[in-house]
Amino acid sequence: LLLEESGGGLVQAGGSLRLSCAGLGRSFSSYIMAWFRQAPGKEREFVAVVNWSGRRTDYEDSVKGRFIISRDNPNNTLYLHMNSLKLEDTAVYYCAAKIGIDFGRRISDYKYWGQGTQVTVSS
Repeated sequence: LLLEESGGGLVQAGGSLRLSCAGLGRSFSSYIMAWFRQAPGKEREFVAVVNWSGRRTDYEDSVKGRFIISRDNPNNTLYLHMNSLKLEDTAVYYCAAKIGIDFGRRISDYKYWGQGTQVTVSS
């Protein structure tokens, strides 16, 4: 499975942005999909995860109520809708895919990764 993110850019604090992740390969709908991010000088961290159907999600506490993860299986696409963006949301955002039915928050849980897309929030 190949993953390619898009939609990053420069946005003012309080603004919104939608990230997309295109999956190239078979059985996209069978993977649990997640977003991670890595800010400058920091470790990569979990942001959000969605199950195969899109009906079950989980979020890191700092993005709850502001970010929404969703997926469009017929079009092999994962989304991250980011609202009320803060300066601390500035990071490279990565989509990732894992096999199985259990949610995971660890980098090691995920087998497939995209190259990342930069999100910069300015004041």
